Amino acid sequence: VQLQASGGGLMQAGDSLRLSCVASEEMFRRYTIGWFRQAPGKEREFVALISWNGNNTIYADSVKGRFTISRDNAKLAAYLQMNSLKLEDTALYYCAAVGGKPADYASLRAEGRYRYWGKGTQVTVSS
Repeated sequence: VQLQASGGGLMQAGDSLRLSCVASEEMFRRYTIGWFRQAPGKEREFVALISWNGNNTIYADSVKGRFTISRDNAKLAAYLQMNSLKLEDTALYYCAAVGGKPADYASLRAEGRYRYWGKGTQVTVSS
């Protein structure tokens, strides 16, 4: 499956932004979707994930309470609503997908678990 992330931009601290991740195939409906980000000079890190049916969501502590992950399987899309943006949210944001139903969704915070990756969308937050 091909994933296309979009919606990035140049924002000011405190702004809101919604990223989208659109898939090319209906198998998307069976996949867990994860959002990851990579800031300059840093390793890629987990941001949030959502299970295939939306019943399970997990967030990194750094975004909990500010970001919301969601999905619309009818549109083959997942979203990352980012509120109260901070300077440290500046990064290249990626969406990724993996099939199957893990016994523990927390294990899917590891990027190595994801099979499909989209190209990133840049989010830059300025003061």
